[in-house]
Amino acid sequence: MDFLISNAYAADGSQPGGDYIMPIMLVVFGLFFYFMIMRPQQKRAKAHRELMASISKGDEVLTSGGLIGRVAKVNENGYIALELNDTTEVVIKRDFIASVLPKGTMKSL
Repeated sequence: MDFLISNAYAADGSQPGGDYIMPIMLVVFGLFFYFMIMRPQQKRAKAHRELMASISKGDEVLTSGGLIGRVAKVNENGYIALELNDTTEVVIKRDFIASVLPKGTMKSL
């Protein structure tokens, strides 16, 4: 019946092994934070940087605003000219491209 009665400890509040509980919990929470939040975000950011670097003239892209167009010009300072159709061209910042679409996507729309 000893398991029904809690142990009494000294008034200083120390428990056997209690000195190591807090650092271990901090490390566990730190690892959880890293693997569940930071690492996936870093992977997404890396994939987006690679996407931005691979964009070239003639690629069909989707912007974060929902525009679909063909890349007409790529400037060195981070801007891209998109042809939405034969007569309309817009200039956007390279960071606003969400994905590169397969060739022929514009014709199928």
